[in-house]
Amino acid sequence: MTLAIVLAAEPAAGHLTEPPAHPVEPAGRVNGEPLTERLAAQWRRAGADDVRIAADLTELADLVAGATGPVLVSGADLVAHTAVLKHLATSPVGPTVALVLTDPPAPGQATVREERGQVVEVGAADPSGVFGGALRVGAADLPALADAARRAGGGGPLGAVDRLVAGLAARGTLIFAHRVRLLVAHRVGDEAQRAAAESAVAAVDEDRAELKLSVKERDDFFTTFFVSTWSPYVTKAAARVGIGPTGVTMISVAFAVAAAVLFGTGGRPALVAGAVLLYLGFVLDCVDGQLARYTRHFSAWGGWLDTMADRFKEYVVYAGLGFGATHAGFRYGWALALAAMTLQTVRHMTDTWYGALHDEAARRPKVVTADAGGIGGKLNAASTRVQADTGSVSYWLKRTVVFPIGERWALIAIAAALFGPLVALVAVLVWGTLAFAYTGGLRTLRARWMRVPVLTTVDAGLHRDDGLLARTLPTARRPLLLAVLGALGAAGTLVWALLAVHGGGDLPVWVPVLALVLLLGAAQGSRSPHDGSLDWLVPAALRAAEYLFAIAVGVAGRAPAWLIFGYVLVLTLLHYDLTARLEKRQAAPPLHAATLGWPGRSLLLAIGLIAGYASIALATLGAYLLVVFVASVVLAWVVLPARARGGVRSPG
Repeated sequence: MTLAIVLAAEPAAGHLTEPPAHPVEPAGRVNGEPLTERLAAQWRRAGADDVRIAADLTELADLVAGATGPVLVSGADLVAHTAVLKHLATSPVGPTVALVLTDPPAPGQATVREERGQVVEVGAADPSGVFGGALRVGAADLPALADAARRAGGGGPLGAVDRLVAGLAARGTLIFAHRVRLLVAHRVGDEAQRAAAESAVAAVDEDRAELKLSVKERDDFFTTFFVSTWSPYVTKAAARVGIGPTGVTMISVAFAVAAAVLFGTGGRPALVAGAVLLYLGFVLDCVDGQLARYTRHFSAWGGWLDTMADRFKEYVVYAGLGFGATHAGFRYGWALALAAMTLQTVRHMTDTWYGALHDEAARRPKVVTADAGGIGGKLNAASTRVQADTGSVSYWLKRTVVFPIGERWALIAIAAALFGPLVALVAVLVWGTLAFAYTGGLRTLRARWMRVPVLTTVDAGLHRDDGLLARTLPTARRPLLLAVLGALGAAGTLVWALLAVHGGGDLPVWVPVLALVLLLGAAQGSRSPHDGSLDWLVPAALRAAEYLFAIAVGVAGRAPAWLIFGYVLVLTLLHYDLTARLEKRQAAPPLHAATLGWPGRSLLLAIGLIAGYASIALATLGAYLLVVFVASVVLAWVVLPARARGGVRSPG
């Protein structure tokens, strides 16, 4: 149950209860209605189950002490669209979110500084905004909220709600920032400001603004100019007919699968049709998120499904292109598809961990600015300037050169339609490799400058996907060095296997054994501290090591190329499941231990290769892992939530 509390304690500028001298009557408002009563009614319309008015912070603390779900808090000086409060109440960015405005701060109002969407300092000397007088506090942070309310109840230079958020931040609570765009929210200190704010609220078409807000504020070039210019109309239509975000996601998956089949079929008409379906599938991929934001239908299931569906669609398309290139007479079509999938997965691993690094650095501003004169500091300053110069050539170049999903799908569609599957795969690999080199190099320099031990804030063993075998091995230091050595061993095995098979011979037994020893050596870093400035690269290196070793086993054992691709595709599903959970700081999948960990899986494949049954090992282990993955999904999103609710319902 969601509790909303309107704090009636007087703000620094005085509590407003009288009607303005020249009242403005927005739709649904009563002339002269006190702001506390108006805000209470707005919270109800925004979805709060229970709304209370607290006379002071002590009473607020008592109300919070009895709450079992999220708590919404606002001061008595806020004039805003109801949609602003609804967006704050339903924000998916984190459990605790504060409204942040760009208004100039008035006496008694707390200034804030935010980085990467996080409020990193309240009462900042160099603020990026002012606290908007409203916040949502997640259930886990309620004890800190109650404690902050009791300790801030004695008064001070700030208004009551401002003292509350300052106290919450001082206790180390992770607070995300919710900015207001297109809609209106102002904190008012007198009747003239109230009248002006109400006029501004009345002047905005709330539904039209919400539809525009469903589009991401900053997106990539192709998405911005070739999708978002018309996708909101599809979003509006989907909302009218009652299709939910999950339904749109499933249609998008069907479009991508159909495109993959057409790419595999070959022939100019099929390739052009596949390109069109791929483009439309990407439009729907954008629409599902826009629909969720427009209807405010967010769920952990929907976020997880969107992440998994995006990668599945892309890799199925790679499979179609690989089959099509092979069918057209190119011997290594499947090899290119495997390379594209491996490259993209490793890139995503580095993206996830660098994002976690950057988020942690944002919460430690003194560490970040310690070496502002060095190359890392200069790169960070240059990146900040480019990102701030929205719409400039340098801004769009920076967003395009990293090869985001919109550009990838556009390149695939155009290259496949005009030149065929082989050119599409080669283009993806070339641009993807250059983008990886560019982002990896710059991020490495910036990470050394940040000096933030990011992996100490998460379960490194879980997200390395080590499994039981790694935990039984002796512990060794330098996890990055060990991971790189393991990846090099796997890569060397793959090269040796390719040369041996190409020459008509067999892979010597000692080669996979040596590679396995190097891999198990990498596993010895599982329990060592991942506190080096470059240890955020460890998970990606381990993914590369496992994939390359599995491919080497398949090549050396002369397994069908499609079987090798299918096995690695199953591995990517397991790893993206972990990635999605890392981004939301969620627990491990229910059956994660049954996936054996990458050392255990690699050991089984090596045994199969040495015994002469590489294909059987790949097929059997791949099928087993797929069954475990599906069962884990059903448990995580259907069975366990149904038990918690006391009934049986499928995730929405």
